[in-house]
Amino acid sequence: MKIRAAILEQSGLPAPYAQSRPLAIREIDLAGPSQGEVLVRIEAAGLCHSDLSVIDGNRPRPLPMVLGHEAAGTVEALGAGVDDLAIGDRVVMVFVPSCGTCECCSDGRPALCIPGAAANGAGVLLSGERRLSEHAHAHVHSLNHHLGVSAFAGYATVSRQSLVKVSRDLAFDHAALFGCAVLTGVGAVMNGAKVKAGDKVAVIGLGGVGMAAVLGARAAGAEQIVAVDISQAKLDLALSLGATDAFLATGDRAAEAIREATGGGVQHAIELAGSVAALQLGYQIARRGGELTTGGLPAPSAQFPIPAVSLVAEEKTVRGSYLGSCVPARDIPRFISLFRRGLLPVDRLLSKSMRLDEINEGFDLMREGQLIRGIVKPHEPS
Repeated sequence: MKIRAAILEQSGLPAPYAQSRPLAIREIDLAGPSQGEVLVRIEAAGLCHSDLSVIDGNRPRPLPMVLGHEAAGTVEALGAGVDDLAIGDRVVMVFVPSCGTCECCSDGRPALCIPGAAANGAGVLLSGERRLSEHAHAHVHSLNHHLGVSAFAGYATVSRQSLVKVSRDLAFDHAALFGCAVLTGVGAVMNGAKVKAGDKVAVIGLGGVGMAAVLGARAAGAEQIVAVDISQAKLDLALSLGATDAFLATGDRAAEAIREATGGGVQHAIELAGSVAALQLGYQIARRGGELTTGGLPAPSAQFPIPAVSLVAEEKTVRGSYLGSCVPARDIPRFISLFRRGLLPVDRLLSKSMRLDEINEGFDLMREGQLIRGIVKPHEPS
């Protein structure tokens, strides 16, 4: 079938993207679902910093590629062997397809699925195939999939393992957020750091994932929630979402001021900015015996230096949390339940809705820190 999609052909084009237009909106071909695959009509797709990192070149991916990995939509067609979904079902898309049988999946850690990671790195579906292509100069050229999803398009063919079924009464705009921002941010708090009631928590980096982490810390019953960012507007929003304290990350005294405000540091520093400076700040503000949990993704070449002796002398812990250390089939329904009960108001993360043709301008807003979560509606008329 023919679909309209946002295609990235070259990373690292200069901003503003409204002028350089790194994402080209064109009509391309999408093959239907094969064994174990599903065709989904994309109804809402979130703009995430992980997409921006591919656009600006900080996260290399095989190109050309149809971007987008945080989305929700409706099942349109089922491939052979998919018998637990029905046409018309509402689904959230997950950016790590899990095979269910590798060592990591068998250990209950599907976010670390080995075949899933290999497929994502190669720009293919879990089957190893590509379902996106384009005709040019009398030749057919394959296009790469972004994290098994490629949601900046009207439709997507994906592995069944990339989908979680949700209730049909959950708004698409809200549902999309559970595929990345909520899964990663709330998961980093509840699964990665395992925050308990009464803990002191700092969240460093207040994009969509960081704001979700603030909500997650509040839902977990944290006594003190310290929001840290370089934007005062984001700090103000975090305070309205439940943060108890807010600090600008700029300045030489940021770490000292946060330690003073928390009586010696926090049990859990959660870094979601994706920068070495944020990692260092998080390590500094973790108290003796405290933990730094990071779900941010710096450039692959970035190195994180720490004073090694403090790992022993202060019994600090540094841990990573990918996909919020979640089991999506378990955690997405769990987090949606918290949302329905008013304990996780993720709808407040939505900043702007836009058409597919406005996506380059949307990433300019994200780069400038003006979006928490922008939502693309691929089927809104141009």
